[in-house]
Amino acid sequence: MDVIYSLIPGMIFFGLVFVGVLIWAIKRGQYEDLEGDGNRILMDDDEGENKDLEPGERKKRVGLNFPDDD
Repeated sequence: MDVIYSLIPGMIFFGLVFVGVLIWAIKRGQYEDLEGDGNRILMDDDEGENKDLEPGERKKRVGLNFPDDD
């Protein structure tokens, strides 16, 4: 029973810290764009990369070529 006298103030302290971190994150704009990352991952970054190549050619990129890929 004596432990409850230290747990209650401790949980109140951690609750206030959590609310403070939440307010800080809202003021810094962490919750402004909730769907941006979800949509950004679907966009293609290398759309114009292979425009100048013939249909049968491939552009070799460093790090993506495997020895048996020729």
